[in-house]
Amino acid sequence: MDSTTSSSGRQPSTPVFLDGATIASALTAREAVAAMESVLASGFDPEMSAPRTRVETDAGTFMQMPASNGQYVGTKLLTITPRNAGSASPVIQGLYALFGGHDQRPVAVLDGVALTELRTSSVSAMGAMLLASPGPKRLLVFGTGVQAWAHIVAFAELFELDSVEIVGRNLEAAERLVKRTEGIGLAAAVAGPGAVREADLVICATASPTALFEGSMVKASAVVVAIGSHDREHRELDDTLLARATVCVESKDSAGREAGDVIQAMESGAIAGPAQLITLSDLVLKRRKVAADRPAVFKTTGMPWEDLAVATALYEACTRHDY
Repeated sequence: MDSTTSSSGRQPSTPVFLDGATIASALTAREAVAAMESVLASGFDPEMSAPRTRVETDAGTFMQMPASNGQYVGTKLLTITPRNAGSASPVIQGLYALFGGHDQRPVAVLDGVALTELRTSSVSAMGAMLLASPGPKRLLVFGTGVQAWAHIVAFAELFELDSVEIVGRNLEAAERLVKRTEGIGLAAAVAGPGAVREADLVICATASPTALFEGSMVKASAVVVAIGSHDREHRELDDTLLARATVCVESKDSAGREAGDVIQAMESGAIAGPAQLITLSDLVLKRRKVAADRPAVFKTTGMPWEDLAVATALYEACTRHDY
């Protein structure tokens, strides 16, 4: 953390910069989940959250995600540059600008990619915790990228995992992720889509435009988290699963705009309509119950209020501990 931050906890006169290493060490997934649950418990309504905006550029996409809650306001700024996949530059790059206090001064700038990794995996874990039954779990992960690893780490912190299985199009990438998972003390193996039959927790973190597995294979006690699709055309889950499952989303409004899995299922009739969906707020505030005789799906696209909640918790943790 920048030296302008006082160890006494006083607000700095200039914004501090929280880099990726600081973000990784300052806040656990459990603490990130607690920060977001606290926002929902306070009565904040995600349905009223400002939508993200995007501008298409010569090289890709520029996105902005503003949010306000209490004394803090902030926005995440990201560029998505597909052609960077063949270079040394990351495909996704960004920053988060955080403002606070009665005078709304800028207080911090955060590494946007590191914040997104922590926020995304923590949102998934929060949804899974609210939907899952108690007890040890077999975790199945579709995907071998950055978010697959971030989710393994977060779920290992928040659940008792008996095993982790990895499904990936690239066998070498899947094997590397298995070794990395074994390195943190978990039993791990490469698997195929059929492993979904025995999984208690399923994470879908891919760029697939079509369903990854047959929804009838998912057992009634399982929780499936899908994070990979963010537009109307892409989906990771089929109508069979969405028709069987209790379907939870961050907000009905954002799901109706961005969650291809949900949008396509409503268009086909697999989901009768928005009223059939439950939200994270419903679960945190105990307005709805989860049926025990059917699988549960948590479809997440990410929302600006979540970034703000985690960025605020990071900033306050770093201010307290003088990182």
